[in-house]
Amino acid sequence: MFPVKIGILGSGLVGQALAKGLADLGHDVVVGSRGGDKLRDFRAGTNIGEGTFEHAARHGEVVVLALKGEVAEAVVEQLAEALTGKVILDTTNPIAGAVEGGVVPYFTLPGESLLQRLQQRAPQGRFVKCFNSVAAHLMVKPDFGGRIPAMFICGDDQEAKALASGFVEALGWATEDVGTSAAGHAVEALCQLWCAPGFLREDWHHAFAVLRN
Repeated sequence: MFPVKIGILGSGLVGQALAKGLADLGHDVVVGSRGGDKLRDFRAGTNIGEGTFEHAARHGEVVVLALKGEVAEAVVEQLAEALTGKVILDTTNPIAGAVEGGVVPYFTLPGESLLQRLQQRAPQGRFVKCFNSVAAHLMVKPDFGGRIPAMFICGDDQEAKALASGFVEALGWATEDVGTSAAGHAVEALCQLWCAPGFLREDWHHAFAVLRN
């Protein structure tokens, strides 16, 4: 895949993992944090740039949302103009709070997705849900003994999904496109399913796969 400018909104573990993985592929990556100066040690160790959310959003031809779900809508609404026309890889999940009986609670309604709510906040953005169904430590070139895990994606823009698929596959995954943003709640629910074995058995080293005959 040709090098592109990528802005990553979010400086946590997901943002850092994808920033390093994408930079290692040759892309021009800038990580956005609220103050623009949160990742001094990370910058020194990787030579990846950092700026404010707005700086990263304007830098990126492609933008990665690596924010907590509870703040994602407000940030996207604030940056709606800067996100116009851009492919936006949405890794967020609508996590509401403490785990209940081993299940991560969501603040979205049944059949509703955070993906669709984000689209409403920035209607000119080209959103693709991806990288929301696995933890940060497995997002880049995961090793499952030669078996390629599946990354489920969805969104309304076919060209955006094709570009997202390129990133997904370059980072070591097989793309499973499950349709439009109407599938967003199903893809987001995969995070709840992925987390369940972790809370039950302290197992955080798995991923989904699709088998066909």
